[in-house]
Amino acid sequence: MVKIAPSILSADFVNLERDIKKVSSADYLHVDVMDGCFVPNLTIGIPVVKSIRQCTDMFLDVHLMIDKPVRYIEDFAKAGADLLSVHLEADHPTQIAQALKVMGECGVKKAVALRPITSANAILPYIEELDMVLVMTVEPGFGGQSFMESQLETIRQVRAIIEKYHPTCELEVDGGIAPKTAPLVVEAGANVLVAGSAVYGKEDIPAAIAALRV
Repeated sequence: MVKIAPSILSADFVNLERDIKKVSSADYLHVDVMDGCFVPNLTIGIPVVKSIRQCTDMFLDVHLMIDKPVRYIEDFAKAGADLLSVHLEADHPTQIAQALKVMGECGVKKAVALRPITSANAILPYIEELDMVLVMTVEPGFGGQSFMESQLETIRQVRAIIEKYHPTCELEVDGGIAPKTAPLVVEAGANVLVAGSAVYGKEDIPAAIAALRV
């Protein structure tokens, strides 16, 4: 079954609790954390994740677009994240492995994320311990970008690796997801779809979520 993870990056931050409640029919709540270093944008940090946790029981899918993420894994876990994804490009492989180790010690689900420039094979050293792989179909850093159709092949390759080494691992796609692109990424092997403006940009948000469940 396809799962939908609305991204609060497209929500109204003045009315964040209200906008979180509007997406309660979704499966996950996607929280984009950007540090202005790994990506050229700043969003939210640990205090906001803690506040979100206090106003919802939704599964918090926290996407860390930050440099050297191992430094903050424990803090985000304590703030209430259910799953943390770290970018393979954000640190040396030994430190990515350490970040995943700390996730396990903190009891949160483990994920790695791939920028469009990164090969699917980069997940091989970690795949057997992962709960999710996140494939970006835009360059990370800003919402509202156009879907990169070239990433469909990466999604297929990641799905093949998952099926071979760890079939229960989920495959999430983030970037330019809308009713037209959702069937493409699902056909390629994704089962979790992150959507920002395709959900929060619509008048009928539950209907927008339902439209993505291809």
